[in-house]
Amino acid sequence: MKRIMRKIGYFAMTLMALSVSSCNDWLLEPSPGMTELDDFFVGGATCRQSVIAAYHPLMWEYGGTYFSEWFIGDIVSDDALKGGENTGDMAAAYDMENFKTTASNQLLLDYYRTQYQGISRCNLAIENIPHVPTDEVMNESLKNRYLGELHFLRAYYYFRLVRLFGDVPMTTEPITNSEDWKKYPRVAKERIYELIIEDLKSAEATLWPRAEVPAEEVGIATKGAAQAMLMKVYLYMGEADEARKWGETLVTTGGYTLCPNYADNFTLEGENGPESIFEIQYMEDPKSDYGDGYGFTRGTFTMILTRSRSSAFGDSGWGFNKPTQNLYDEYEEGDPRRDATIHTPTDEEIQTPEQEIYLGSRYLNRKYAVIGADGKYVKLSHHARGPINNKQIRYADALLMYAEACLASGVDVAKGEAALNEVRSRVGLEPVTLNWESLRHERRVELAMEGHRWFDLCRWGIAKETMDAYKATETEAARAEMAEFIKGKHELMPIPAEEVRLGGLTQNNGY
Repeated sequence: MKRIMRKIGYFAMTLMALSVSSCNDWLLEPSPGMTELDDFFVGGATCRQSVIAAYHPLMWEYGGTYFSEWFIGDIVSDDALKGGENTGDMAAAYDMENFKTTASNQLLLDYYRTQYQGISRCNLAIENIPHVPTDEVMNESLKNRYLGELHFLRAYYYFRLVRLFGDVPMTTEPITNSEDWKKYPRVAKERIYELIIEDLKSAEATLWPRAEVPAEEVGIATKGAAQAMLMKVYLYMGEADEARKWGETLVTTGGYTLCPNYADNFTLEGENGPESIFEIQYMEDPKSDYGDGYGFTRGTFTMILTRSRSSAFGDSGWGFNKPTQNLYDEYEEGDPRRDATIHTPTDEEIQTPEQEIYLGSRYLNRKYAVIGADGKYVKLSHHARGPINNKQIRYADALLMYAEACLASGVDVAKGEAALNEVRSRVGLEPVTLNWESLRHERRVELAMEGHRWFDLCRWGIAKETMDAYKATETEAARAEMAEFIKGKHELMPIPAEEVRLGGLTQNNGY
């Protein structure tokens, strides 16, 4: 898949040109070099290109500001502080971590629009690929797989939107006129979830098992990825027994295993390994997209964003996403996941304390920094872009979701407990009884700094009490920055003001 990703930029721009047009008459005239839809979707090769382009917005992290999903999943939660040079560095993230978010937040606007770019590309390809005849590039099985990938991706983009914003506009057809977008008001989140389930079931029926994916395409969505997402979405919907059934299918037939060494999941050599269910694929890329944004390069910003601002570890980074003391203290004695997740620099390694210690936290996120055997950061070919994949779904995550589904449904609780303890056994910890306390603890420490925590707190309905308790443990400096968490408001983010204006949308409660 990484080899395939090299070609994405050109095809993505082509699909963007195909999917949007203006209502002005003069723009309806064919432009020199512009490909018409009927001329584009003519064979298997272009179908493949359109599917590749639909993956592309998953990679985007930079537009008007940086908007990696961990800015929400980690920093808004009790797992991490924003970090950076000081509290004024990345104001959009500062507002979010301190519950001061407004509808004009640039990070949320970029994130929101990126998901709809992905949806637009999926809709365009889903509408056109069924009419393309098979050929030497695309047989019927591959054609069905392509459609399965597109349904999976559309579900994924809508899931990202609905769990963050609640009710959102919904369309399953291409929008070819900017005025048409005003026809799509926000739809109840229950209807969005129905579409997500429909898409994922369609995807699960036609996607290939991981074992059947050719080596050069490793990284695409698979049958196991659709099953894991069905389990996850049903948990968000509160339908634990449906989640349990899909979890049982994945655990018994998926062919996934845990990496013997937990930390191997976060190395370049460990990408797309036995524990990987779905990863966002990145690669080494010396090009820059500063000033352009939205996918002009194939590398990730996460490596440089989360590396230390000190040069003690080699090339310095920007020091964002700093683990909290509260997270550090959550780990049990002897749990190796703590040191694989949290990098604790010594006094000698901190060169500028006023920039490297953020509101009392000196900790660094180790998972995506990529530290070599010499204790130094692996050197990047571009100072701000790195090749490490983003792990969206690991098998450990799936085992813990399965344990949760068994616990919540009251069915096969012994199997759920075995799944929970399989995750613990991997790191040498003693088995425990499955209950809500042990389940929530295990998800936190296993998946820490991977962007899950905030969304877990919200779907469990415990965000208010958890964040209030966390606030009481923080430093005086950190508490001074935090606004009060308002239950019934802060579990969702505001619909971006620009989208409210352009689409005539309603706003979320309290914003």
